[in-house]
Amino acid sequence: MYFWPKVKNVQYTYQTQLKMNIPDNLKYTKDHEWVKMEGDTAVIGITDFAQGELGDIVFVEVDTVGEELDKEETFGSIEAVKTVSDLFMPVGGEVAEFNEELEDTPDIINKDPYGKGWIIKVKVSDKSEADGLMSAEEYKEHVDA
Repeated sequence: MYFWPKVKNVQYTYQTQLKMNIPDNLKYTKDHEWVKMEGDTAVIGITDFAQGELGDIVFVEVDTVGEELDKEETFGSIEAVKTVSDLFMPVGGEVAEFNEELEDTPDIINKDPYGKGWIIKVKVSDKSEADGLMSAEEYKEHVDA
């Protein structure tokens, strides 16, 4: 009887990790954004965990293209059937591009959050800011906490 909660928690954690896709080549934020550095450009989206928590994504709004934003500033919002969430800059820089495919098919984020479901590209002002983001292993620990 005393062992059931421990077994249940271990099973839940194991199943969660099996279902979650957390690529090792990306950096992550506590707010569930991911970052892929490509030279001076950061490609940014939300994690598989985040899209799973949000549910069916129906709208993505980014009206900050061309703006210089600091790390942790809001660059847009994402709307699911039941909620709206702000999107935060993992690194500071100029928002250079919005993934226009998301205008017509925002659910790409649900299907392919690390590929076709990217949200913005940023010309990074200080690449060292990315060094302070979580690794895949740290992010796994963060979502399991």
